[in-house]
Amino acid sequence: MHILGVGIIGCGNISTTYLNFAPKFCGLEVRAVADINMDTAISRAQEYNVRADTVEALLQADDIDIIVNLTIPAAHFEITRKILQAGKHAYSEKPFVLNLDDGKELRDLATAKGLRIGSAPDTFFGGSHQLARAAIDGGKIGTVIGGSCHVMSHGMEHWHPNPDFFFQPGGGPVLDLGPYYITNLIQLIGPVRAVTAMTGTSFPTRTISNGPRDGETVPVETPTNIHALLEFENGAIVTFGASWDVWNSAHPNMELYGTQGTISLPDPNFFGGEVTLATKGDDFAVLAASDHPFGVANEEDNDGRLQANYRAAGLAEMAQAISEDRLHRCNIDLALHAVDVMTAILAAGETRQWIEMTTSCARPAPLSPAAALSLLRDTQA
Repeated sequence: MHILGVGIIGCGNISTTYLNFAPKFCGLEVRAVADINMDTAISRAQEYNVRADTVEALLQADDIDIIVNLTIPAAHFEITRKILQAGKHAYSEKPFVLNLDDGKELRDLATAKGLRIGSAPDTFFGGSHQLARAAIDGGKIGTVIGGSCHVMSHGMEHWHPNPDFFFQPGGGPVLDLGPYYITNLIQLIGPVRAVTAMTGTSFPTRTISNGPRDGETVPVETPTNIHALLEFENGAIVTFGASWDVWNSAHPNMELYGTQGTISLPDPNFFGGEVTLATKGDDFAVLAASDHPFGVANEEDNDGRLQANYRAAGLAEMAQAISEDRLHRCNIDLALHAVDVMTAILAAGETRQWIEMTTSCARPAPLSPAAALSLLRDTQA
């Protein structure tokens, strides 16, 4: 397989995830990193034995084919545009952009230049979510007619040393965590037709309780308590709750209700977890795990529990798709439709109206165990 050179712009916390996990995948090689702070880029480059470039030098580097945009969400549009203008493929962390017009401009630019845009999240590649996809596609619960999903916590100020941007426009639980939930719903059910929502901000400020800024307050300038209804093109209606104003919650992360039963999924922010299914009047039973490689635990979380983490799989799958001249799964149409849904939820919270989607997309193709194995470096001859 042809190896594509990868560069990274943005050397913050998330960059370590890509630098740690990209080497596990074939078809790509991280060669350089860049940041507006050159000292940060140099430090990260030395840590991972790659080259440190200025942003402009990375954009022009001959050995770089794909640039991963790990800047803050407010900079995603401008940086991705520069990547495309430099003739490189772009892969962005979520959210892809913060408004639909910017996303359409980038799509048009990529099309004109014959380039690819990919975007996180890729957690729907996970063994659990692909297991649920296979069960739904196989008719295990009949036709999906409804569902509910919830992402509930009390925000980031307790663990993130600089949580300001989470509480500014472009942040909030819908745009920060919503991509995992909305993207997974799209891959399981299909595109969304319309949304409505109610939104609020329960706490005008947040107090940082860790790190060097411990005790400092930050203003909250975006909704942090959101309750939405999503109507899908297939007719299903799903409740979506996203809040950083909740201390505790026992809601399931995601349940889908079909004409023949119910399926319950783990947190789509992660690759693994238990999937349970109940048919008609039966009790829930654990769905037997498949041999999907992206469901295999491969690291410990902060509490010492084993979990599956295969971030950068979406980047690797895009590199493979470029080499094979086919559509990649974390593609621009999927990312743009997710942005359409999320921004419409926030707009509906302001207007208290139903908002029709102006975009649509195909469900991304399932990622079979064999297809996932083909992405992993240690399975290649």
